[in-house]
Amino acid sequence: MIVLALIVATLSFTLSASAGLGGSLILVPAMSILLGSREGIAIAALLLGINNIFKVWAYRQTIPLKAALGILVLTMAGAALGAGLMVTVPERWVDVAIIVSFTLSFLVESRRWFAVRRIMALFFAFFAGAFSGFSGTSGPLKGVALRSLDLERMYFVGAASIVSLAGDAVKASIFIHSSLVNATTLTILVSAVAVMPLAVSLGRLINEEIGERSYAALFWTVMAGYTARLIF
Repeated sequence: MIVLALIVATLSFTLSASAGLGGSLILVPAMSILLGSREGIAIAALLLGINNIFKVWAYRQTIPLKAALGILVLTMAGAALGAGLMVTVPERWVDVAIIVSFTLSFLVESRRWFAVRRIMALFFAFFAGAFSGFSGTSGPLKGVALRSLDLERMYFVGAASIVSLAGDAVKASIFIHSSLVNATTLTILVSAVAVMPLAVSLGRLINEEIGERSYAALFWTVMAGYTARLIF
């Protein structure tokens, strides 16, 4: 089980470092299957949080902290709400809301309604954090919130890394306090840290080598993957 978890984790870390996000798309469902839902979400938050430290270091020269500050703060607030209090409405309602939001954001993106997109960004950031705290993954909302900043690719990944680190740190602290980390998850955690530098380096290399069109395709593929996971 630990070997399988490490393989999945490595793929997750590489995707996250190349696209800026998307690690939870692979890691959360895999860990939930291996360890159970609650423990899976908890260990995924810890793994992704530590991996984001490596990502922040790798992209340290292209982190637009000032531009992403509003999204970062609201993501943290949402994550605290989602992880600490859970979400009182039925989970399917949340899924539907996110699918509708993603569809709307894709329309705004394709139509280039930049003013509307910026207004929606902070709203999306808060609910991305809340949904992430509740289910372990923010779905497509964090990605479209960051997309509204109109950042160059490397700066986008830098912003995604610091925002993800902030949200995962909030979730991880709550999950650790709730005693969701046991001996098995700790073994996976320690083992996975060893592969993080290599996975992040590979992901950054992929980011540097692919063109803008390929990166856009990668980004929207990840967003579509999040949405498909909500539907099915």
